[in-house]
Amino acid sequence: MPNLLEVVRNPIAYIAARWTPTQRTLQRAALSALLMSVFIVLTGGAVRLTGSGLGCDTWPKCSSESLTATSEMGIHGAIEFSNRMLTWVLSAAVGWTIIAVRSAKPARPGLSKLAWSQFWLVMSNGVIGGITVLTELNPYTVAGHFLAAMALLTVSALTWMRVREGDAPPRPLVGKPVKKLAAVLVVFSGLLVAAGTIVTGAGPHAGDSSEVPRMPIEVKLAAQTHAAFAWIVIVLTLALWFILRAVDAPAGPRRLTRVFLLVLLAQGVIGYVQYFTDMPEVLVALHLLGSTAVWVGALRVLMAMRERGLPQTGGADLPAPADGGRERSGAPDAAGKSGPPDAAPVPASPDAAPAGSR
Repeated sequence: MPNLLEVVRNPIAYIAARWTPTQRTLQRAALSALLMSVFIVLTGGAVRLTGSGLGCDTWPKCSSESLTATSEMGIHGAIEFSNRMLTWVLSAAVGWTIIAVRSAKPARPGLSKLAWSQFWLVMSNGVIGGITVLTELNPYTVAGHFLAAMALLTVSALTWMRVREGDAPPRPLVGKPVKKLAAVLVVFSGLLVAAGTIVTGAGPHAGDSSEVPRMPIEVKLAAQTHAAFAWIVIVLTLALWFILRAVDAPAGPRRLTRVFLLVLLAQGVIGYVQYFTDMPEVLVALHLLGSTAVWVGALRVLMAMRERGLPQTGGADLPAPADGGRERSGAPDAAGKSGPPDAAPVPASPDAAPAGSR
């Protein structure tokens, strides 16, 4: 019989003491949180694009008389309330990640902090979403709600990438100037995403069919500023890619930078088409999806500039490849670690063991 007092007092520790997840389970848990973080951004965009932002006109209840949406609220109430309910699905994915990471053996305290950060971001984003409704879709609170969702996406992406690599001290794969260029790329990618919120705040999709205030800036000027940041990010990515080729960097960083450049170009095409076609809802939704791909891609490029060895776990469902960790041809390793898949493996010495190993 389980010790009920122990279960109630610290259920996560109780599970961790009796269960060791495999590496595949850890990756799936982290990936589920990442995918739900992307999905919640998209459904939030769907609420705005369908004019359902005030389908539930108050918070935390859906209306002053009802906790949930009613038939009298129509389709807009159903859409807004459904988006609120998806927060519980997101919370479940984050909870699974927390439990899986906490149960990993050897312990990975840094990874646990990332997983718990997702939980607090989900809670804070829910409050910001409530404030957005209570302020009747004030464009600045709407922008803050989106940026809070992107903060959650950031942490969930970092958790997913860190799960797929070990805890050895970071080993740089490129020189400091190149790494600094990758960091600058991430900064301007963040500014690009932030500038997109201004276009949204000034644009036609206010989030509700009623009269909703917009940011006091011309849509044309906001879009041109957003496009300027996009071109800066593209130029920086091109420069990084050429430099990586010139210094004969490992294929992993070069490949991820090339993929990131293609994502940027596709996102740019969608952005220009939606601007010249008066921002149709379908293209705006695609552009919103692209913004999540751009941000995660920028983070992956930065993380690819170093490696931390292979993950160690008490599970046994991911057998090591025959070559001892990764293929000699430079293909990704069997554990699917993030960072450059084709970089030289960390020597299997005591110094290379994860910091949390026992």
